[in-house]
Amino acid sequence: MSAGQQVDLLVGGMTCTSCAARIEKKLNRMPGVAATVNYATEKASVFVPAGTSVDDAIKTIEATGYTAALPAPVVVEDAGSLEVAALRQRLLISAALALPVAVLSMIPVLQFANWQWLALTLAAPVAIWGAWPFHRAAWVNARHGAATMDTLVSVGVLAALGWSLYALFFGMAGLAGMTMSFTMIGGGGADEIYLEVASAVTVFILAGRYAEARAKRNSGAALQALLQLGAKETTLLRDGVESRISTALLVVGDQFVVRPGEKVATDGVIVDGSSAIDASLLTGESVPIEVGPGDNVVGATLNSGGRLVVQAVRVGADTELAQIGRLVEQAQTGKAEVQRLADRVSGIFVPIVILLALATLAGWLLVGAGASVAFTAAVATLIIACPCALGLATPTALLVGTGRGAQLGILIKGPQVLESTRRVDTIVLDKTGTITTGRMTLSTVVPYECGSADELLGLAGAAESGSEHPIARAITAGAVAKLGAVAASSSFASEQGLGVQAVVEGRQVLVGRPAWLIDRWQIVVPVEMQAVMGTAEGLGKTAVMVAWEGQVRGVLTVADTLKPTSAAAVARFRALGLTPMLVTGDNAAAAQTVADACGITDVTAGVLPADKARVIADLQAQGHVVAMVGDGVNDAVALATADLGIAMGSGTDVAIEASDLTLMRSDLLAAADAIRLARRTLTTIKANLFWAFAYNVAAIPLAMAGLLNPLIAGAAMALSSVFVVTNSLRLRGFRALPV
Repeated sequence: MSAGQQVDLLVGGMTCTSCAARIEKKLNRMPGVAATVNYATEKASVFVPAGTSVDDAIKTIEATGYTAALPAPVVVEDAGSLEVAALRQRLLISAALALPVAVLSMIPVLQFANWQWLALTLAAPVAIWGAWPFHRAAWVNARHGAATMDTLVSVGVLAALGWSLYALFFGMAGLAGMTMSFTMIGGGGADEIYLEVASAVTVFILAGRYAEARAKRNSGAALQALLQLGAKETTLLRDGVESRISTALLVVGDQFVVRPGEKVATDGVIVDGSSAIDASLLTGESVPIEVGPGDNVVGATLNSGGRLVVQAVRVGADTELAQIGRLVEQAQTGKAEVQRLADRVSGIFVPIVILLALATLAGWLLVGAGASVAFTAAVATLIIACPCALGLATPTALLVGTGRGAQLGILIKGPQVLESTRRVDTIVLDKTGTITTGRMTLSTVVPYECGSADELLGLAGAAESGSEHPIARAITAGAVAKLGAVAASSSFASEQGLGVQAVVEGRQVLVGRPAWLIDRWQIVVPVEMQAVMGTAEGLGKTAVMVAWEGQVRGVLTVADTLKPTSAAAVARFRALGLTPMLVTGDNAAAAQTVADACGITDVTAGVLPADKARVIADLQAQGHVVAMVGDGVNDAVALATADLGIAMGSGTDVAIEASDLTLMRSDLLAAADAIRLARRTLTTIKANLFWAFAYNVAAIPLAMAGLLNPLIAGAAMALSSVFVVTNSLRLRGFRALPV
């Protein structure tokens, strides 16, 4: 590719995925320009070649009828909330006005004298103000020779309102005592009004648009969640004096202090102190990493142990956290679009219907049938083609499906997710917090030349009770669970990353690494205990030795444990036609142990966050459609890169926001249920769309032939809507499979 620059532009004014497709087509027609436009994130990723300016690309987008601008330097902004609030207000007001219109129009006994004028008073604001976003978008599309769902909605609503006004002011519908009566075939139509059609269509489509806007608002929240992970303030160390400053003021070379329980402010190298760093958010490692002088640390990781002095190496946009944020954004922007079927078809369907309505009008006039009959047939043609059921097909199934999913602990973020679930053939699983619990627990107690396993565990648990290290907490918790309580300890001392000592029941108890026992305490480690340690570490466990009275007394191991439902979930993935893979930042031994326990044969271990995304990209390049299940920041890029991202609700907000499906309960079986539910919802949407089109296509010839009164056309449209809603409600019967 020739020299140039890659830029991201914020695009405004898009109302559907066909808008994004039209902008993308216009940009790609520019010489040397390569662009992808993402409707969900409202961004265009554009490669601008040398000789072409970014302003040229912006002008092309503006000439297409939309707005474009370079992103503002400050990312923390939630304009999406304003859009959702405005849509919600428009929906609620429109629904409140439309309900009486529908009731009056459908129940003859309620039709008092001059009721039609009250119906007009209530319906007109809905058809004009309530449907204004559709009218405005239809006008913009028409100016550029395009048609979308907005065109269908606008034409249908205005046709119903326009005919109602004609019937009220120039026909017989405005007379006192008028009731809604009609003939099954033909009919003059001049004494019928269709205000309930105009208002109901508007409310139904607004409801779907509101649900869509809510889902779209969250699509960019991953980056904001990433920003929230970093430390806001830090302790600057300069000339031996400590002072609190904003992390944003750090520059490369500054030294800052990280106390126990604090986050590391930015990427750097340790110049003084030793501790255990909890990097699970970024690496997926369940065990904190022991660090000391000369070791590198990453911003936003948590200091679990001692005081550290760190020299800043990378700050601001150069940090690893910021790089992960850019990768998430790129993956979201570059994700393949899944256009909604109704929008794709509407580009052809709308112009054809309008032409057919005009042809009907002209045809009846040419045969001398009169203006009333011609206009009635033309309006019937427009009304029968009005997209009430078409507009309901996706939102109703999505709302019912997502509502049922929420009851089962599953969050589906939008219709674009569903197509991926049908085609997925490979599912990539993270280890820590996904297949495993993510918490260290006591695994085995191996005594050696001591009274019993209980004595070994009791003394070790008492000695470790003074430590806040995750391994120490696991040992103490295990001792309390087994023995009920641990003895009091005194003279506690800890050597970071090596071990602890304490006096328990008059004995000095040492718990730590073998090298520490040998070098610091000159204790001989028996060959048998060395073998136990080696076996444990080979299984991916963490092992520590316990000694007192100058002798090794046993070995304790702790490990991240498998969730009880993980093996069943893997089997269920296979039953759904998916090939499970384990991809983790943890070490190979731990990864293989977990994989063997739950029946996974394909394992990739020791990968960095960007490498996880590369593994998925390689699978996609081989023709696979990939789902990814994860819970940490280290999974966010992979979740966004995958065709279907599934986040554990117990994980970080970054992972959840970067995903397509979120499991609100920390159970991998829910991932299988989520895929089943998403596939069932997609099937329902496709059935809804089929029948919505089938009603229209079957009835349009009847309307053109003058065999349908416009009110019959409205009734047929209502019937198709009832069918779509009823079919969608069947999703409420979806059940999670028993274990």
